[in-house]
Amino acid sequence: MSIKLTALLILLAVVTPVPAAADQYSFSAADQTSFSPDMPQAPLNERVLSVFGDEANPVMLEVTVFTPDAPGPFPLAVFNHGSSGAAMRPADTPRYRATYSADYFLSRGYAVVLPMMRGFADSGGQIKLSGCNYESIGLEDAKDIRAVINYMVRQPYIDGSRIVVGGQSFGGWNALALGTLDVPNVKGLVNFVGGMVSSNCTRPEASLITAAGRFGSRTSVPSIWFYGDNDKVFSPRTWLAMYKHYIATGGHVELVAFGKFMTDSHQLLSFKEGFPIWVPKVDAFLASLDLPSKPIYPQYMPIDIPPPTHYATVDDVNAVPYLKDQGRELYRRFLTKPLPRAIAIAPNSMAASSTGGFDPLTQALKNCGKQAQGCQLYAVDNDVVWVSPTSAPLPTKFAALTDQSAVPYMDARGRDGYQKFLVLKKPRAFVIAPDGAWYFVSGGTDPVAYGMDQCNKRHKSCQPYAVNDDIVWPLQ
Repeated sequence: MSIKLTALLILLAVVTPVPAAADQYSFSAADQTSFSPDMPQAPLNERVLSVFGDEANPVMLEVTVFTPDAPGPFPLAVFNHGSSGAAMRPADTPRYRATYSADYFLSRGYAVVLPMMRGFADSGGQIKLSGCNYESIGLEDAKDIRAVINYMVRQPYIDGSRIVVGGQSFGGWNALALGTLDVPNVKGLVNFVGGMVSSNCTRPEASLITAAGRFGSRTSVPSIWFYGDNDKVFSPRTWLAMYKHYIATGGHVELVAFGKFMTDSHQLLSFKEGFPIWVPKVDAFLASLDLPSKPIYPQYMPIDIPPPTHYATVDDVNAVPYLKDQGRELYRRFLTKPLPRAIAIAPNSMAASSTGGFDPLTQALKNCGKQAQGCQLYAVDNDVVWVSPTSAPLPTKFAALTDQSAVPYMDARGRDGYQKFLVLKKPRAFVIAPDGAWYFVSGGTDPVAYGMDQCNKRHKSCQPYAVNDDIVWPLQ
């Protein structure tokens, strides 16, 4: 007896959310550009202050302050911005505010201070260039950072006994310079791909290495450094030499050499894909200094990216479960969108995608959830992360998927049914019984369980033969 059963879904609605625009900022001292995240939806209690810089040469600095949605007082995290070098005049640089580093420290309960250096954005004065004397350039900025810290610790909502200072690229370099000033209660330094390149220096690498050694000789504060192998600004040869000179002269460093990151490791902080690299390391570093290191306000961080499941390749449109033609067209459009991006799907054929913004994963799930229940992330960036609810056996090498002659128990009608199964949309399952019965199921939340249930109602010893693109029939 030959029996077939096809379970198909109805497309109820497809929502295409408007992509969130990612603000473009520059984070390096050598004409590197990245897209920064939008800020979290949780209250930031944002203040924009005007603070005097170094008292020996005072100018007004523009300073952004974020605090968690709690009374405080809060430990202080001062994080310093980069520079676009020749790509943008310092005065045209936007105020530094959209950064995953701020989100991170807010989630751990810190007040976050983002000072703009002299001549940048609405800060007064001009950056003081000193040719190849990169030590001097960093120290001039560090004096302004010290003045900002001295101002902030006098505020009632700040716990001035617990301070950490960090920065990215040019900001990381300035953070290392700050370490030489022995500012009270600064417990540690966090350096993300720190360094600088100036157009009026003919030997920037040598200047960085020499200055790093001098910084190390005058710094007692421990630091953690993050550098990668495919950094488009600072080569491994440069940052390794900086590190060696820094520790050789007495500096205390934990170096995190994290290898390659996306297309440019200089942009580690610009994408949430970098979180697994740096968040656990910074947590451990802060904990070693007896500073807050655990997420107590998780609303300030995006949700974690699920690991790839390898259910299918991201560009296999036909592999996406549940969707019909309109949904698959939405998925094709999703594949053309820039990173970061995410798409969620639901058993009722709903699909919703989100691109850019603070947390496209949460946004995609939220948009999907407005029209459906049971929404799951299907793809994030270039990886499929969908976890199939199908309780399928492990694949075997019993036969090739398209080899209909290998299917046990089948007569001509059964082999014809198997051919039809091979063109069905996923998720799908082909179930057989020793008496020659066969069932194919396409769609639904669990085609294997559904096919087995229907087969077992009338037949004995039913087993799945194929699930999606895999043969699961046991080897004899």
